[in-house]
Amino acid sequence: MSLYEFVTENENTIRLSFFVGVLVVMAVWEMIAPRRALTVSKAVRWANNLGLVFFNSFIARILLPATAVGVAKMAAENDWGLFNLVEVPVWFVVLASVVIMDFVIYMQHVMVHAVPVLWRLHRVHHADLDYDVTTGARFHTLEIILSMFIKFATILLLGPSVVAVIIFEVVLNAMAMFNHGNVGLPKMLDRFLRWLIVTPDMHRVHHSIEDDETNSNFGFNLSWWDRLFGTYREQPRAGHVGMTIGIHNFTEPKQCSWITGMLAMPFIGKVTDYAINRRQWNNKDEK
Repeated sequence: MSLYEFVTENENTIRLSFFVGVLVVMAVWEMIAPRRALTVSKAVRWANNLGLVFFNSFIARILLPATAVGVAKMAAENDWGLFNLVEVPVWFVVLASVVIMDFVIYMQHVMVHAVPVLWRLHRVHHADLDYDVTTGARFHTLEIILSMFIKFATILLLGPSVVAVIIFEVVLNAMAMFNHGNVGLPKMLDRFLRWLIVTPDMHRVHHSIEDDETNSNFGFNLSWWDRLFGTYREQPRAGHVGMTIGIHNFTEPKQCSWITGMLAMPFIGKVTDYAINRRQWNNKDEK
C-alpha cells in the first residue's frame, strides 16, 4: 500500500488521532504551566465545550454527509478546480493548497466579525469566560455548517489533492488547539515563531473583551495574513495575565459555559453592528 492510499483510506483515524493527541499534550501542558488562572470550573467548561464539539459533529454528519476529502475526490474525478486543470508538481499543489485554504480561513474569520448576523454566531466562540485548548473547538453549530460550505466551495474552485486537504484539516485543527492553549512560550521563541505561525500569546489578544483587540489577530495557523492586511496587534494593553477574556454583556457562566446557553446565544438580543473597523479603544460595552 502506498503512502497516498494509506492516508486516504485512514483519513478519519488520522484526524481523530491528531485531535486526541494534541488535546492531551496541550491539556497536560496547561496543567503543568498555566499562563493564566481560570475563573470558571474547568470540569464544567470542558464538559460543555467538548460536548458542543460532539454535538456539532453529529449534526454536521446528518446534514452534510459529504466530507472535505470526499469533495476533493469528486473534484478530481470530474476535473473541477484549478489544480485539476493544470499540470504542476504534486509538492506545489500541496503547499499552495494549504496556504490558499489558510488564507480563505483568515478571510472567513474577518467576515464573521464584520457581518452582524454572522458575529452573532461567532460570539459563541468568544464568549468563553476562560481561554484554553477547548476554546479552539468551541463554535456554534450553524457556524460549523457555514464553514463547511465555504470549505467545500473553496475545494471545488481550487481543486486541491486529497492529501493536501487532509494535511490542511489536520494542521488547522492542531494549530487551533495549540494557539488557544492556556500556555506561554519563552519570549524570544514566541517573537520568532509568530513571524510564521500564530502562537498562543498572539491569538489570546483576539479573545480580549476590548473591541479593538478582539478585531485583531484573526489568523488561526499562518500569521502572515494579519501582518499583510493590517490586523496584527502584538500585545494586549492589560497584559496576558491581567486582560479580561470574553465579550461585554456576556458574563454569566450559565449562559457562556453551558451548552444550552451557547446554542441559544445567537438568538439573544437585537441584531446590532459589530464593525470590523471598531479598532479604536473606547471602553464601551457591546451594543
